[in-house]
Amino acid sequence: MEFWNLFWVFIGIALLVFLIVKVKMHNILALMISGLFIAFAEGMKINQIVPTIQKGVGGVLSTLALIVIFGAIIGKLMTDSGASQQIADTIVDTMGIKLLPFALLIIGVIFGMSMFYEVAFLITVPLVISIAKEADIPYMQLIIPTIAGATMGHSMFPPQPGPMALVSAFHADISQVYIWSFVVIVPTIICSGILLKKFIPGLNQMPLGNIMKPAPKKPKEELPSFAISLLVPLLPAILMIFSSIIKLFFSSKSFIYKIASFVGSAEISMLIAVLLAMYVFGYAQGNKGTVIANKMTSAIESISNVLLVIAAGGIMKQVIIDSGIGNVIVQLMSKLPVSPFILAWIITVLIRILTGQGAVAAITAAGIVAPMITAFHVSPVLMVIACACGSNTITLMYDGGFLLFQQSFGISMKDTFKTWGLLELVNSVAGLLMVLLLSLFIK
Repeated sequence: MEFWNLFWVFIGIALLVFLIVKVKMHNILALMISGLFIAFAEGMKINQIVPTIQKGVGGVLSTLALIVIFGAIIGKLMTDSGASQQIADTIVDTMGIKLLPFALLIIGVIFGMSMFYEVAFLITVPLVISIAKEADIPYMQLIIPTIAGATMGHSMFPPQPGPMALVSAFHADISQVYIWSFVVIVPTIICSGILLKKFIPGLNQMPLGNIMKPAPKKPKEELPSFAISLLVPLLPAILMIFSSIIKLFFSSKSFIYKIASFVGSAEISMLIAVLLAMYVFGYAQGNKGTVIANKMTSAIESISNVLLVIAAGGIMKQVIIDSGIGNVIVQLMSKLPVSPFILAWIITVLIRILTGQGAVAAITAAGIVAPMITAFHVSPVLMVIACACGSNTITLMYDGGFLLFQQSFGISMKDTFKTWGLLELVNSVAGLLMVLLLSLFIK
């Protein structure tokens, strides 16, 4: 019986890949059809399937919709105001040419953790190409550390969709997730963004296509200050951590505890950051309300498709939960002499490779992995990080991140695997190794 439970899940995921890669069906429809297939194959009652679909979509949207929308708005306002340029210029000028790759690691992480990955990519890459031309350095030498930082920042830190879904599913302490994710990310991105470049042949000769142009520079006097440019994208993380610290010292019934919980929630902290961004990157620069509103509308339109794909990913997750497949997998895995963190990582990696969506992989894996936490008595925080690392791994040519990288620079598939593919693989494996090391000390 257990064999057939797993068999139908694998067939459902294979169906998903077939519909996306061969039939070229839209991800939303492919995810829904695959979810329905698994539901019927696992023997779910027909009157239970529609409520499961509604619960899956609604659950993801209720947790992530506002967060993704607010993140897109912040990214748009930062780009148009020159705040992104200010952050990049200041960090690069401060650290100098010798430490330029490390400066770009920091820039990548900041942008990756504060806005949706595609937005972070499209903001940072033109800036990096400009820096590479000014410093007379082969552009890929600087792109790799930037993207290594951005992908890990996006995959590891709330309030980004993947880690936020994992934090919610595993009931992990968000401040602990920030702290230990930082410990994991530092050696990981040094491996993928700095050391890896030494082992990639032909890196300096990779051509740059005509699609991605250097970013136009604004005059320095028109840019917002570095402090406010950095504060806005990091404000949600600051509020969440500060809220968690305050809650340690007050009773859950106290007024201060309730206020801290309110302000430190992902939705409210992001709302505060958006309001601040509207003022400092909009009104303070002389933009009228209609101009700012139009920019916000444009930002929302740009991520609407991604948001709906993430929501559709919630269908498969909920089918896995409601059909009891997750518990079956835990029972099978408990018989294997392997760390539950490795098992959780493998599950997430497989889903990411097969579906081509990092957030969908994290959301789907959450439904499978959640029962492992109590079954194996492991840290939910480290489980969040293990799955987050698994969702950020080597991908194939139907993955959105792979195609964005390859088409933006106009490089070959082979060179894309050598750069994007390898840095993602190193990110994922090095991150898992750090989790296993921390698991020796954190229970």
